[in-house]
Amino acid sequence: MSLLPRTAEEFSSAEYWEKFFKKRGEKAFEWYGDYNKLCGVLHKYIKVTDKVLVVGCGNSELSEQLYDVGYKHLMNIDISETVVTHMSQRNAERRPGLLFHQVDATQTPYEDVSYQAALDKGTLDAMASQEEGVLAEKMLTEVSRVLCVGGRYICVTLAQESVIRLAVEHFVQLGWAVRLHCLQEERGAEEEDSFALPIFVLVCTKFRQPMPMPILEMCIGDDGAPVRHTQVNELLSSVREYQAYSVLRKRLRTSTDPGSNLSLTLCHVKTGLPRYTLTVQDCPPGAKVPRSNQFAIFIVPQGSETAWLYSSVEGRKQLAASANFRRLVIVLMHRNQEYTDMQAVQSELSPVVMDLAPPGMPTNQQVPFLSVGGDLGWREDVSRGVSRLSGEYCVENVRGEDGELYRRLVFLSNVALVQSESRLVSSNTASSQRKNKKKVKTASAAVTSPPPLSVDSGFLCCAHHEVMVAGLTVLGVGMPQNKDVPVSVLLVGLGGGGLPQFLRDFVPNVSIEVVELDPVVLEVAKEWFGFRPDDHLTVTVGDGLERICALEEEGGHFFDVIMFDVDSKDNSLGMSCPPAAFVETPILQKVFDLLTARGLFMLNLVCRDPALRKTVLERVRSMFPSVLSRKIAEEINEVLLCCREQKDTAHILPSLSQAAKNLQSTLCSDRTQTKCRPHIDIAEMLKDLKVE
Repeated sequence: MSLLPRTAEEFSSAEYWEKFFKKRGEKAFEWYGDYNKLCGVLHKYIKVTDKVLVVGCGNSELSEQLYDVGYKHLMNIDISETVVTHMSQRNAERRPGLLFHQVDATQTPYEDVSYQAALDKGTLDAMASQEEGVLAEKMLTEVSRVLCVGGRYICVTLAQESVIRLAVEHFVQLGWAVRLHCLQEERGAEEEDSFALPIFVLVCTKFRQPMPMPILEMCIGDDGAPVRHTQVNELLSSVREYQAYSVLRKRLRTSTDPGSNLSLTLCHVKTGLPRYTLTVQDCPPGAKVPRSNQFAIFIVPQGSETAWLYSSVEGRKQLAASANFRRLVIVLMHRNQEYTDMQAVQSELSPVVMDLAPPGMPTNQQVPFLSVGGDLGWREDVSRGVSRLSGEYCVENVRGEDGELYRRLVFLSNVALVQSESRLVSSNTASSQRKNKKKVKTASAAVTSPPPLSVDSGFLCCAHHEVMVAGLTVLGVGMPQNKDVPVSVLLVGLGGGGLPQFLRDFVPNVSIEVVELDPVVLEVAKEWFGFRPDDHLTVTVGDGLERICALEEEGGHFFDVIMFDVDSKDNSLGMSCPPAAFVETPILQKVFDLLTARGLFMLNLVCRDPALRKTVLERVRSMFPSVLSRKIAEEINEVLLCCREQKDTAHILPSLSQAAKNLQSTLCSDRTQTKCRPHIDIAEMLKDLKVE
């Protein structure tokens, strides 16, 4: 629009405003909100009897509307002679007491402490853009001078960070109380050409004595409960969040985009901790969706957040397609938060979710809440701690969608990733279960807590671990001719210890050395995941790369199997497992040299970058003469089985069929002291194996 300035600096130019108002003529300029939008907060802080200085009034109708509802002591000032003349003439007959003066807001002629309120609608934003904020500072100093004790500076602003920081820091230094109101658009009022950013109203109150500690508050709407902040940066961060949310909301209410994958996190009002994460998934164009199926909310059960269906883009698209709604909002509940039941969650989210409704949906239309089984799932913390290397962690028990209980290790720096998982089984008899019954609170009701639990070492929760075990068929483990042949394994990456414990319990004649960088992970594995080191299952605490280098330098150490199952702490890379250094050519050479003649290198590879994956595969193939791969369904993981010796690629896959049967039989034979039985289908794990 030609009436708007081309640059921010033009807002502060008297010449610009002269041209602007001559061109605008009789039309009021209300892009900062009109009386109907602002009246709630203005009436809250300005009394009808107050003397009010309106700073930079322009040709806004706001003063006229305030005058008409009883505010008779308004002094309007503006730098533009054109606008002052025009507004005086327009109101001479109807509002004879409404005064307009041409005055520079940085040097007014008014006496000290002569006004109860100063009203500013966009003037601060204009002045702050020139001379590095010097003009704005002068205006705020002048406002501070003319306001009496208890007086308020009320500023309608777009809250650009440099502008709002200047004003807030100015009044904090004076010891005034500072409060911000964020005024969002009414639901259903958005239009494609409407302004996306919210309007803020800054209210600064003058005290007789400066406040010793800053009073910084944020409110939503004109009557929202204030949320207290302790630092200016916290308040400004809150402003940015509301601005981002407003832009997101505008985008969602005016368009649909199946590929956008937009998400936002809702925090607890009092604690500020994350409570819900909402991800928006739209149906693709052309999808046959019933007219009544406009919008729905899907509540992910607690403990299922990391499942492929809810945590991956592809999974959420599949979920939305099966739900068959025009827009589906997928809701994750956070750890360390209490949720009573589905009805309470629905009541809590209902005021918010309509902001995310698709364009054109009536505001009074009912929105269905969907879930698995109709409840919120179940989760309990069993331990929390801090690792110097990995940060805060949580050990938790959850009930899976299959009804089974699982134990998980999660590092809170990446809550979307389950570091380790094991299935739990009852460790008590039925009689002792009855003695130990007690009540615990779950999402749906008070129920009997599960009996004392132990880890089922025969159940591997991770499919890539199952593939690694099945990969032992390449070595001929389980074949009659190898019945008494020992198998030596070097495993880098312990996690909860599920994989090495399974190998120790069910693979005959095996000896395993695990290398784990984090000593805290080792203690967690032993205390909570049933990991039991012994003479055949040892752990070296240290860096995996350093251990490999040391073993190679020492000489005389050879392994039948070397496994890399270690994740990267750097989330910015396209490969999250293993760290990039583990697949550099010098390390791969050392791995090759540490293997026996029949040796096998197993790599858990998680790589989202196709070019990087290609590079890794080229390095591996250049070192190992035969490479097999197995993709994990519905996950990014794949397992590479890299043979030290040349294999007949034409016959290797068919030959594994009998080997799979033999390994299956060997694992299930009663040769361990554990009470658990292996739950693994070797043939299934080898079914989609392919030659690279």
